[in-house]
Amino acid sequence: MKKLTIAISICIAFLFILQGTAFCNAKGHGDSRAVKKGILLVAFGSSEPEAQVSFTNIGAKVEKTFPGVPVYWAYTSHIIRKKMAKQGKILDSVTMALAKMKDKGFTHVAVQSLHTIPGEEFDGLVKDVKAFSNMNDGFTQILVGRPLLSIQEDVERVVDAILANIPSKRKPEDAVVLMGHGSHHPGNAYYSAVNWQIQLRDSNVVVGTVEGYPEMDTVLAFLKKIKAKKVWLMPFMSVAGDHAKNDMAGDEDDSWKVILKKNGYKCETILKGTAEFDNFNSIWVDHLKAVVDHLPK
Repeated sequence: MKKLTIAISICIAFLFILQGTAFCNAKGHGDSRAVKKGILLVAFGSSEPEAQVSFTNIGAKVEKTFPGVPVYWAYTSHIIRKKMAKQGKILDSVTMALAKMKDKGFTHVAVQSLHTIPGEEFDGLVKDVKAFSNMNDGFTQILVGRPLLSIQEDVERVVDAILANIPSKRKPEDAVVLMGHGSHHPGNAYYSAVNWQIQLRDSNVVVGTVEGYPEMDTVLAFLKKIKAKKVWLMPFMSVAGDHAKNDMAGDEDDSWKVILKKNGYKCETILKGTAEFDNFNSIWVDHLKAVVDHLPK
């Protein structure tokens, strides 16, 4: 099992390197324009009003860490942008945000992904950034910061953060189930990496996903194996949006809370996204620092 996990981690790391997602450098050698730096934060997005606190928290931390550097936002979910537009709130896509920054004369831009894994949304972000980096009259330099999980150190820090954020009222024998979004993208394997390493620290904690692996059936088998009686449900997503509110803690028959209760477990639900916790935000901000450090001082 350990050899398999190591092999998966190596494959993902190799894929990450091949994609060239750490940095995307624009054409701009000999550019005589005055340096104008900016930051673009890129999230999946959420239409849930209660979930906006996650964006507020990470935005405040970024502005405090990089005083004087303008911060812009973009959202990768077309569905979220369309839904919010119907409510009268226009959210920028990555291309729209970068076009606005280009028109405003920014020469050097640090783009920070606020995604959890390097999955489809992150791939799309990198593709959009590369398109702008290839414009002859575009940015002098544009760099992309890694998502929450990308290297072994990230996995270790995420495990530390998860364990620190579990409510103190939880008893050692209580199980903790973390709901991740999940994906059919190869980056989904990061959930298994977190799952493996967190169980080395607390054998009653398990990670599941809505749209990937581990699935709910796997979670149920795990709970049966450890003979759990009570389960704490927590989102492993940056925001406690629709998935957390409905798929995890909702009252419909297919929600995780209802499924667990039908299987005889007592449930406690925590509706707080990872970006509501400073220890998670610190990981994203450190990734942003890594790219900002490559911009002109």
